Amino acid sequence: MPGERLTGSGSDVGRFHGNALTIVEATNQEEAESKEQAGCLQCFQKIFCCSNDHCINFFNFALSLSLSLSLSLSLSLSLSLSLSLSLSLSLSELMLSVYSVDLLSSKTGQNRMEHHTDRYHGNELIIRRGQTFQIELDLSRPFNSNTDKLHLDLKTGPLPMVSKNTHVIIQLVEELEDDRWEAKIVERNGNRIKLSVNSHAKAVIGQYKLTVTVESPKGESATTHDPRKDIVMLFNPWCEDDTVYMDDEEEKKEYVLNDTGRLYYGTEKQIGGRTWNYGQFLEGMLEACLYVLEKSEVPPPGRGDPVNVVRVISAMINSQDDNGVLAGNWSGNYVGGVSPTAWNGSVEILKKYQKEGGLPVKYGQCWVFSGVTTTVLRCLGIPCRSVTNFQSAHDTDVSLTTDMYFDENMEPFDELNTDSVWNFHVWNDCWMARPDLPPGNGGWQALDATPQETSQGTFRCGPASVTAIRTGQVYLKYDTPFIFAEDQFFSLTIPNLKIERERTKAVGSDERDDITHLYKHTEGSEEERIAVETASRYGTKPDVYSTSRAEDVSLEVKLEGEGPRMGADAQLTIVMTNLSSQARKTTLHIQVAVMYYTGVLKGTVKKDKMPVALKPNEVKTMEWVLPYHSYQDQLVDQAALMLTLSGRVSETQQVLATQTSFRLRTPDLRIEAIGEAVVGKKMTAKITFTNPLPRILRGVVLRVEGLGLQEIKEVVVGDVGSHSTVSRTEHFIPTQAGHRKLVAALDCKQLTQVHGVADIQSYGLGVEVVQSPVGPRLGASVPLAVWYQNKHSIIGEAG
Repeated sequence: MPGERLTGSGSDVGRFHGNALTIVEATNQEEAESKEQAGCLQCFQKIFCCSNDHCINFFNFALSLSLSLSLSLSLSLSLSLSLSLSLSLSLSELMLSVYSVDLLSSKTGQNRMEHHTDRYHGNELIIRRGQTFQIELDLSRPFNSNTDKLHLDLKTGPLPMVSKNTHVIIQLVEELEDDRWEAKIVERNGNRIKLSVNSHAKAVIGQYKLTVTVESPKGESATTHDPRKDIVMLFNPWCEDDTVYMDDEEEKKEYVLNDTGRLYYGTEKQIGGRTWNYGQFLEGMLEACLYVLEKSEVPPPGRGDPVNVVRVISAMINSQDDNGVLAGNWSGNYVGGVSPTAWNGSVEILKKYQKEGGLPVKYGQCWVFSGVTTTVLRCLGIPCRSVTNFQSAHDTDVSLTTDMYFDENMEPFDELNTDSVWNFHVWNDCWMARPDLPPGNGGWQALDATPQETSQGTFRCGPASVTAIRTGQVYLKYDTPFIFAEDQFFSLTIPNLKIERERTKAVGSDERDDITHLYKHTEGSEEERIAVETASRYGTKPDVYSTSRAEDVSLEVKLEGEGPRMGADAQLTIVMTNLSSQARKTTLHIQVAVMYYTGVLKGTVKKDKMPVALKPNEVKTMEWVLPYHSYQDQLVDQAALMLTLSGRVSETQQVLATQTSFRLRTPDLRIEAIGEAVVGKKMTAKITFTNPLPRILRGVVLRVEGLGLQEIKEVVVGDVGSHSTVSRTEHFIPTQAGHRKLVAALDCKQLTQVHGVADIQSYGLGVEVVQSPVGPRLGASVPLAVWYQNKHSIIGEAG
């Protein structure tokens, strides 16, 4: 039933008691209002304790006025909010902003997989130049191509400039074109758009800061720089327009993507090899390699040219004049650092260099400089390999010859013999086109980071075209004469001395690959003669080259098997041949000297004379022995010795001279993997070593590491007795599946170049639920299958 309320005429409001009241019908809304007023009236009476009708009438009037004003204010506020919301919506339809940027940088995502950067550690966007990549943008509203604009800004270096290609502005286009920085919308989904971005094939490499700018009719909005959204740009051997493009897929796998390799040392007849961990994809390695570029202070615009980058890296790997990565040391005293023969790879060296703020790491020799160079260049995207040249000359006077002098007694004149022949020398080849040289000089380029001679005032060498070296075009840049002399020199005193053999790791295997034919023509061929004559015209002795003289007595040294072993007498075989129909006589002067592998002699350990009489057309073989006690306290690193034989044929005055370097073979570390290698599960390896010397080895330390197996670890062995065998067991947990190598090197002052490697197949661990054809029974256990890559076995049940 409708409620009732009391009313009076307007003229009666506020009058005294006694005015007549009228009863009227009330609606439901009025009933609610009546209840509200009644409540207020009761509250009023309690407060003022007055029941006078005049007071009550006055309260009714005040209450009605208050409610009316309140309703009016509410309507006004509602209208104001409505207008504000309407205005806000209108602005939202016009303004455009970027909420978020997704670089799609996951290691297993499209970008990293297509750019062959999925093996680099971390989830930042690492791309290769000259190739498209995808990014996604979340916007404040759908993008309108008719009224909205969008562009990306990429900046690198301390002072980015568009004119220097260090500030790149990427505009939206309808269709992408090659060789341009451009972006295209390839997908729309509400407020989200996906862009395909094309990079230039000659872009500056390094780290770029990314910002996104959008424009709409009502204004412009840009994202702020977020370091997590930085982009790393690398060289691209997969892009035909990149200077470092390499066609062969297997070679790219070897020279860009392989993170382990083999380095060779010793002599041409006694080649030794060791595994080297390049580790370019490990955590922190990309940052460390970019840090080397930053420390070089080469202006960012110069980082787009691989020729310039390679030249800079050849200087920065050594510390001679720019506080580069490695301090060289050939003294045999390595206090305060690590012996060069104790390193197993580049990772520890480069990380230490960055961690210590660019303080050179101690110590390195040629193979260490080369191994680190390979790591840096492969990491930056330049195909690279380490190359060993046996019998490598160091020409000190740019004569393009190696000169040896003898006194009147046909003994070596040490004071004048400043040119040296290294037993071996390890440098690098990198692959690129050479638009700065005449056509045909692209491909493999030689560079050498070992500090030997300065180039334009800095200890660096290369890149020099291997083709130019082969053909004797020593006038082509950079440093071609020096590398030509290292590789193709001939000896004035020993014209028949063979200087040859470049070796590198073969593609796809651990076998040696002889690449001598890339550096020089066939020994004794017309092509070789022309190349040497061409080169010698640009040396300091342009008229020195001549054809060989007629000679009828030859002299040769032979080593049996793998050659002499450390800790024992060294037996050498001397062979003399008389090609004449008449008898010949001579006296051979024999000298053996301890030698650094660089060809520098430490000191003579034995001299001898041997009279020789040759019958007509006779081939005479003679054995000569160097006792252990003659060299036991004299050896230096590499245990290298130089045998020099000289003499003069009495009948013809023919000069006989030859030099043979040899090394005393050291034992290998034997590494045996025990058990199966499974990612995430502990496994064991046993390392065994036998001391070959009849003396105690003091303070022996093992350095063990393996990419995806074991981080670098030092194992203290202590003293090892004469001819004793020691073993150490190491435990580690594999972190990566696939073919892995566990390497170890022995660090000991009395014995160097002792190392070993074990090939380990590591299997990835996965779990799969295997159900019966009818499915599992309620409450029954479900078998779990665990597979190790290609293996598969049921190992247990889960409830």
